[in-house]
Amino acid sequence: MKNLEEIISEIRPVDRQVMEEAWKCWDSLCKPLRGLGWLEEVLVQIAGICGTSCPHPDRRAVVIMGADNGVVKEGVTQTDSSVTIQVLENMGDRLSTACVMCGLAGCELIPVNIGSLTDGKHPRIQNRVVRHGTGNIAEGPAMSREECIQAILTGADVVCGLKKEGYDLIVTGEMGIGNTTTSSACAAVLFDQDVETVTGRGAGLSTEGLERKIRTIKKAIEINQPDKNDAVDVISKIGGLDIAGMVGCYLGAACCRMPILIDGFISAISAYLAGMLCETAKEYMICTHCSAEPASRLVVERLGMKAPLQADMHLGEGTGAIMALSLIDQALNVYYHLTTWDGANVEAYTHQV
Repeated sequence: MKNLEEIISEIRPVDRQVMEEAWKCWDSLCKPLRGLGWLEEVLVQIAGICGTSCPHPDRRAVVIMGADNGVVKEGVTQTDSSVTIQVLENMGDRLSTACVMCGLAGCELIPVNIGSLTDGKHPRIQNRVVRHGTGNIAEGPAMSREECIQAILTGADVVCGLKKEGYDLIVTGEMGIGNTTTSSACAAVLFDQDVETVTGRGAGLSTEGLERKIRTIKKAIEINQPDKNDAVDVISKIGGLDIAGMVGCYLGAACCRMPILIDGFISAISAYLAGMLCETAKEYMICTHCSAEPASRLVVERLGMKAPLQADMHLGEGTGAIMALSLIDQALNVYYHLTTWDGANVEAYTHQV
């Protein structure tokens, strides 16, 4: 396994020349110029990532980073930690929401246990445990700095392994009871926001539960004093293993020149942290949707991206990003099958100033 510095050093900008070629292909097609908006933009980005103006990202993997969070002890969730590994087991049996959606989207879901309290039993679960659950961030750091880096490297290794297996595109996802608490804590620190502004009800907290969650996050930040300019420090003190694993997924995808889709709030926070470690890695990220979590729109804005889907989704598991694959498939469909201006005997549109 490569170390973090080696992975980052191998990340190169996407191919701008190929992107120009892809734009010329779009503009040769019989339709209003740039009329498909984001669909055209995302295909051009995928072309630049893959290094060809004729990309075929046909084999897709949804990588679910599963981990437990010690902060659950503070009563910040509706369910207990046993749900994390059970959902991973359900993913092994292809029973979860994301699995059902994968069937229609032509994806394979890969459940990765990077830090649940117990090992997964299903043979489809990749047990890549860095530690069995994090520490309670209301009492101290989530993990050591070394464990955080190990989790990042694990995520990168999983993605690079999928590249070797022939996968063309990665969708990020997570499963971890308590991870909207850790993500909200990260958002408050990274963006200098009041905790109340960036904290939502997660998977269905009561008003009393939300207030308890806010108090817990404030306590965690006060106790751990994370350095907002140091991504690893933020993750290791108030984050989670699922977040660290997804950070690694983004870096690994950029290193292997694969497009990688950002899911919702937790996935987007991980993307932002990955961008702190390597700004160029953001060129390989595709933002897909803005979730119903309060800070989701803020994170997308800070990433400098835009989300095509605004559907108030907040389920996790990569579901928003899987949904966006239907848009990408339509972009590919039109790009490869629409006739040209000449083929349609229509005078070509020109760009107007």
